[in-house]
Amino acid sequence: MDFEVSEPMSTMLAMIREFMDREVIPLESVMLHGDEATLQAGIDDARAKVKQMGLWAPNHPVEFGGLGLSMVDHGLFAEAVGRSPLGMTVFGTQAPDAGNIEILHNWGTDEQKEMWLRPLVEGRIRSCFSMTEPETAGSNPTLLETRAVTDGDDYVINGQKWFTSSADGAAVAIVMAVTDPDAPPHQRASMILVPTDTPGFNLVRNVSVMGHAGNGHASHGEVIYQSCRVPRTNLLGPEGSGFLIAQDRLGPGRIHHCMRWLGIASRAFDMMCSRANERVIDGAGGTLADRQVIQHWAAELSAKISSVRLLTLHTAWQIDRHGAKAARDEISAIKFVVANTMLEAVDTAIQVHGALGLTDDTVLAYWYRHERAARIYDGADEVHKSSLGRRILRRYATAV
Repeated sequence: MDFEVSEPMSTMLAMIREFMDREVIPLESVMLHGDEATLQAGIDDARAKVKQMGLWAPNHPVEFGGLGLSMVDHGLFAEAVGRSPLGMTVFGTQAPDAGNIEILHNWGTDEQKEMWLRPLVEGRIRSCFSMTEPETAGSNPTLLETRAVTDGDDYVINGQKWFTSSADGAAVAIVMAVTDPDAPPHQRASMILVPTDTPGFNLVRNVSVMGHAGNGHASHGEVIYQSCRVPRTNLLGPEGSGFLIAQDRLGPGRIHHCMRWLGIASRAFDMMCSRANERVIDGAGGTLADRQVIQHWAAELSAKISSVRLLTLHTAWQIDRHGAKAARDEISAIKFVVANTMLEAVDTAIQVHGALGLTDDTVLAYWYRHERAARIYDGADEVHKSSLGRRILRRYATAV
């Protein structure tokens, strides 16, 4: 693996880091303490500047207005913008739009791409992904209960979803629903495009997460589909390919999250070290940084962050050269290793900040609330560990 970053990518990263420090990180105080309208105005202004710099939508298809970065370069980009909760949004690569764009690019018809993919990449609309249900295990999408029944040239959808992220204000939902309950488990469901202004699409509420319901892009909606009728031409890919498309989406999506988490871990580590050097704790001018326990935390976290960064970039390198399927083991590994390292970095930074770390005077408490879900969404830690461990042990069994 070549660890040399290309000159164009180095230049891009320098521009991004400077822009993040100057334009994006200052917006966090508005996010934490201001009103939604002021925050949105700040985001819109920052987005306009990103487009002027030619840095908009780096990982999205070139033919639809993105830069088409490789997975490795996208990893370097995501780490740089992941240092702020607003970074991905400002650069047009936020979830769930990023994953939905990949689905539309890989599986959409020409008409679907023009209607939904192009405005998504350009940032003119938002989308949501509607798969998880309250009464079925999110770790096993073959158990879904939402149904899409054929009626002439239409599908009629009925069911209940929640954690339909960013449903509040989205223009379109990608819904996973059972189209053939008698088919084999992995061929029962399909993915269907549902404009959110369709009668029968009902956003019931934004689910409160750790005391914060959120709105707009930061929301997690509960949606009820009641005789929601859409044309069968809204089907994504062949009927019955919902599980396949979900895997196609979630594989790269997992590595996108890991890359962003590296940015969070890196900034939390920076904040921890800065606080340790600033905080005087005795009359002789000694600081937290003089204490052995803090030195151990700094050494251990630095090593862990560097390790998971290399593992993540190696996984991206594997995907670029051999595809996501060939990197299946690596994707499973980074999903739980990077999530836990990021959460440890945030938790340790809070500990070093003391009571200040619990407040919204820094971004740490925001991350503590919002990123705990990292060990659950896109496959819980335990699911990934079991799947990876089972595959590893099977290889040894066949070798005996």
